[in-house]
Amino acid sequence: MSSSTRRRRFLRTAIGLAAVLVLSVAGVGAWFYNRLNSNITTFDAGGVATERPPAPVPASPGAQVPVNLLLLGSDTRDNGNNSLGGGDEGVGNSDTAILIHVYADHKHAVGVSIPRDTLVTIPSCKLANGTWTKPRTDQMFNSAFSVGELAKGNPACTQNTVESLTGLRIDHTIVVDFKGAAAMSEALGGVDACVPNDVNEYGIHLKKGMQKLSGQSAVDYLRARHGIGDNSDIGRMKRQQAFLSSMIRKVQGQGFSLTTLLPLADAATQSLTVDEGLGTASKLVDFARSLSDIQLSDVTFVTAPWRFAGDRVRLVQPDADTLWKLLREDRTLDGHTTAGTGQVTSSPSATATTPGATAPLTAEQASAPITVVNGVGTSGLAGTGSKALQAHGFQNIVLGANEPGKQHTEITYDPARKAVAAQVAAVFPGAAMVELPGADSVTVTLGADYQPAGGARPEAVTKPEAASAPSPGLSPAPGATPASPGVPSTMPTGIAENIRGADTDPCANLTFG
Repeated sequence: MSSSTRRRRFLRTAIGLAAVLVLSVAGVGAWFYNRLNSNITTFDAGGVATERPPAPVPASPGAQVPVNLLLLGSDTRDNGNNSLGGGDEGVGNSDTAILIHVYADHKHAVGVSIPRDTLVTIPSCKLANGTWTKPRTDQMFNSAFSVGELAKGNPACTQNTVESLTGLRIDHTIVVDFKGAAAMSEALGGVDACVPNDVNEYGIHLKKGMQKLSGQSAVDYLRARHGIGDNSDIGRMKRQQAFLSSMIRKVQGQGFSLTTLLPLADAATQSLTVDEGLGTASKLVDFARSLSDIQLSDVTFVTAPWRFAGDRVRLVQPDADTLWKLLREDRTLDGHTTAGTGQVTSSPSATATTPGATAPLTAEQASAPITVVNGVGTSGLAGTGSKALQAHGFQNIVLGANEPGKQHTEITYDPARKAVAAQVAAVFPGAAMVELPGADSVTVTLGADYQPAGGARPEAVTKPEAASAPSPGLSPAPGATPASPGVPSTMPTGIAENIRGADTDPCANLTFG
């Protein structure tokens, strides 16, 4: 692998959250907003999937709901970024993704790092010419950002992939590039970071130990993989989590005058690409203010439960699906709920279907071809799904070949059969719906998240060994209710061993070994 290729391999979204937090520090005039508005770049909302997980419903009128924010790092070399990242201008990639789940109380948050090499299904994504790709299985997670080979990447495709993987609806997506990383750290006067060892490779020079990093050195620390720590992407994510924690600490602890805030916000917004919901300075500030009550001690980072699969990564099951389930239910990582704080009251796994999806089947819908696929590999799962469909009136059902390794239940269909697919989705709440032009049947691929109504799965499930440690910074709220059935009251090992509290020693837990 060439030096330039290695140098391309990174940026962190760590700065992204800090950028959002900074904008909440002070109220400023219209002139400030106008200046920032001209900086902000948005990506096309037309690339976001039409079939998505449902939005949470407030417990009462005016109550707050959970918020999911996807932070992505782009290594694009356009617009002067090659001076920081090296190499030539070319296709934007993203080796960094952190899913921030803000709980309904808006006082706690969990940041989930998703390894770049994780093998996932990339759903249908929009290309620059307006056409949509076909879903692809067993793809590296970071390749979603490169679909279409756009200079600044394809954040909508990554958002679609995360929603399909987790069953969580992403409310906002923020992409930050090399220049944003450098500018933000410089504007803060440097960020305290712990370097595991001396680094003198690939043009990167860092000294071992605690130090303030800014500009180029901050970019190098966050994107380097080889020659630092354990030389892995997993170790790199742990450094990103520690660096982001340090940035949040700096932002929360440092007061800003307008003379400090303006150049900081100006530099940050010039380097951000956001969804249209955050496409103005006022929207960014309003969103930032909604997060202002979150203290560093109430933020937890976790790497999605993983294991190596050759030179790639697979998520560990059922631990990964337990993690997504906990977040969908707005529960802490040890299975508790922040009751009374405005959490969702409807079933978090209930899917949004087209109006009338639960109406009685027509004769044509009842006879439509349906294929049920066992995506887990355990005996009897497809048969159980088939019986559920028969109970709802479907008559033309066949079982397909097993396709083990699916984390989330998925329904694929030709656009002409969308109404049938919506009826099928009503039988499998929470399933992702994916248009697949030319499909000769509506196909249900049952994932590890599938739970038959009213009973256990057909196979025996061996629960993972539970860790006894509570979730750092996310202890149950006073009067919190115990975990719901099927949610462990303590964390599965795959979650517990990948956690770091945001207020943890910045030199601790920087490698996976």
